[in-house]
Amino acid sequence: MENNPDKSFFDLFMLFIGALIGIVFGLVLLANYISGKTQQVFIMDEANYQAQIDARIRPVGRVALDGETIENAGEVVKIEPVAEVLSAVQVYNQACVACHGAGIAGAPKAGDGAAWAPRIALGEALLHQHALEGYQGLAGYMPPKGGHTNLSDAEIISAVEYLVEQAR
Repeated sequence: MENNPDKSFFDLFMLFIGALIGIVFGLVLLANYISGKTQQVFIMDEANYQAQIDARIRPVGRVALDGETIENAGEVVKIEPVAEVLSAVQVYNQACVACHGAGIAGAPKAGDGAAWAPRIALGEALLHQHALEGYQGLAGYMPPKGGHTNLSDAEIISAVEYLVEQAR
C-alpha cells in the first residue's frame, strides 16, 4: 500500500469535521437541558403562558344544570328532556313478555283466550288497576307495572289493551 498524502489529509480532515459535529451536537443538547431546567420553568409559570394554555384547552361548550348560570355564556339553549312514549307492542316486549310469554307465576299467556276470558269479564278498568298497582291472586303475583315502574300509566294501559286484544 502506498502512503498517499492527500488521502491522509482527507481522512484527518473528515475526523476533525466529525469531532466538531459531535461537539456541536453535544453543546446543543447541553444548552437544551440547561434551559429546560432554568428558563423554561419560569416561562411555564408566567401568567400569560398559562392563559394561552387555558385558551387552547378550554371546552367548546358547557352544560348548565337547572338553576346554574355560566359567566360569559354566549347563546344559551334550553333543552327539554325527550321522553319517548313506547308503543303497546314495545311495552309488551320490554315488560310483559317475560311472564305473559311463557305463563310464568300464573300469568295468562298472550293470545290464550280461555285463560284471559275470566279476567276480561271482570272489566278493563280492573285489569288496568291490577297492572298498574299489582295484584296477588291464587295463581300468582303481578308486580306493579310488571316490575317496570319507569313506564308511564298510559304505556301500561296500552300494553294491557294489547294483551286483551290478543286474547279475543
